[in-house]
Amino acid sequence: MKAEPQTIQLTRRQALGLIAVTAGGGAFLPPEALAASDSPFAGISLLMPGAGLCAITPETTEGPFYFDPELERQDITEGREGVELMLRLQVVDESCRPLSKARVDVWHCDATGHYSGYPGQGDGRDVDTTGEKFLRGVQHTDEQGLVAFKTIYPGWYRGRTTHIHFKVFPDESSVMTGQIFFPDDLSEHLFTNVAPYNDRSEKRDTWNSQDGIARRAGPLSQAALRETQSAYEALMIIAVDREA
Repeated sequence: MKAEPQTIQLTRRQALGLIAVTAGGGAFLPPEALAASDSPFAGISLLMPGAGLCAITPETTEGPFYFDPELERQDITEGREGVELMLRLQVVDESCRPLSKARVDVWHCDATGHYSGYPGQGDGRDVDTTGEKFLRGVQHTDEQGLVAFKTIYPGWYRGRTTHIHFKVFPDESSVMTGQIFFPDDLSEHLFTNVAPYNDRSEKRDTWNSQDGIARRAGPLSQAALRETQSAYEALMIIAVDREA
């Protein structure tokens, strides 16, 4: 029987990068989104000073683990064990205007570094997850460009730092592919102290500064995180250049 996602409480000292607003001017939420009582961003202060041009979110490689699960859903955990994470994204254009009805795909590995849907997973390359669809999902943005996924904090696998993949389809003829990265201090705390992240005999081998994809993506692909009573929340603004 698979366990429910667990929650933990960290002090601010234990998670130095916990509240890390996206650097470089990419973080923006319109006032009406913050004011809406039913908005998943209600009460969150992730505002860009001034409403000028948004810094375009860097595109990155898709990686070998993408497929369309054909599952439009908010909860993508499918019972995978790990620390609960709410991933909240807002899709905007180059002028910071929210993009409604944009399709957003997300996918990532579980606490032990396994992706769904592929053979050759794990430290021994002997785990086969063919036919499974855990930690994958699709949603369409609302009028404020918002989507929210219930998931778990991603683990790691050899040669890569901790990340979540995403694709944004602003319309049927265009797509943007990127990755979301997390504070190394928080990741290391979880991987060292919390099961099942710390159940592995192998040790994490790649940090943000050592990951070529993370370095090229830069600070605009770093999630802003905060701790709540029930989960961590990761937030990021995805600014799409529709004029390119």
